[in-house]
Amino acid sequence: MGEQGSDAASGEPKKAAKAVKAAKKAVVKKTAVEKAVVKKTAVEKAAVEKTAAKKTAAKKTAAKKAAPAVKKAAAKKTAAKKTAAKKASAKKTAAVAKAAVEQPQPPPAGKPESPAALVRRARRINRELAEVYPYAHPELDFENPFQLLVATVLSAQTTDLRVNQTTPTLFAKYPTPEDLAAANPEEVEEILRPCGFFRAKTKSVIGLSKGLVEQFGGEVPGRLEDLVKLPGVGRKTAFVVLGNAFGRPGITVDTHFQRLVRRWRWTAETDPDKIEAAVGALFPKSDWTDLSHHVIWHGRRMCHARKPACGVCPIAPLCPAYGEGETDPEKAKKLLKYEKGGFPGQRLKPPQAYLDAGGRPAPPLGAVSGT
Repeated sequence: MGEQGSDAASGEPKKAAKAVKAAKKAVVKKTAVEKAVVKKTAVEKAAVEKTAAKKTAAKKTAAKKAAPAVKKAAAKKTAAKKTAAKKASAKKTAAVAKAAVEQPQPPPAGKPESPAALVRRARRINRELAEVYPYAHPELDFENPFQLLVATVLSAQTTDLRVNQTTPTLFAKYPTPEDLAAANPEEVEEILRPCGFFRAKTKSVIGLSKGLVEQFGGEVPGRLEDLVKLPGVGRKTAFVVLGNAFGRPGITVDTHFQRLVRRWRWTAETDPDKIEAAVGALFPKSDWTDLSHHVIWHGRRMCHARKPACGVCPIAPLCPAYGEGETDPEKAKKLLKYEKGGFPGQRLKPPQAYLDAGGRPAPPLGAVSGT
């Protein structure tokens, strides 16, 4: 028993020593594994960095090689743009120069204009205005020569719009010369009151109606010499009726026409009959009626008496009076009247061509136009 106990006691330290030794080996082995892992990670990292460096270097090399080509392409593009811009500029300059040569120019202030140059410039202005107002027409509403004659007499010293707002009531009550000739003057005056000078105008329209009945069988004559015999009918009124109701050429010298032809230096005359003769000499007779519409429309819409809209005027290069009005385009736009400024025209029942071109009917008397 004593020997067995001694062997057991001596065997335990050996086992402990073996266990310690095994533990040390395990630690050493673990450390070796960890070192191997760290080494592998470092190698992989170095490889990644090396690859990235190679890629960066390759990119730089490629960029260096491509740089000359890119610069060359950009230079070509810039040169092409400059060349195109120069060509466009040269073309524009040539066009302007050509237009300046071909287009009649107004004479400098104080210098006379030859008769031939004046004719060329005047006809050029009319052609330009015909393009701007291709649908120009008389702005008095009428359905027959009698209505046009009466409306033209009433339009003196008032607007066509005011006349158009008044005549529907007048013609509804007195549709023929016979009816108006027999009318009670006080009743007619009340209808015509909005037109201004209603007593004098009442006397004129009743008088011309009596003249039509007594001298022409209730029909409006188609000759100038007959029309001017009627009360309140002058050459201007007669030409309006002849040109627009009978298709016979005539020049309508109203206040707009007088103002514009003097601004354009077509004539220095102030008497309407002399203006009519001077302007008529510049144009073929067949142009007279449409010329009157073009000039009057331009005077109402753009070339106003106090402040013309010079900055948007289509005939500015031909006008000796350019600069008398507003020359800034944006400010000039605000001065436009009627359809070019967003307002209705003067007729309650305008022609279809005017409506097709964007024109608007005028509001009836007492209505709010919203403009």
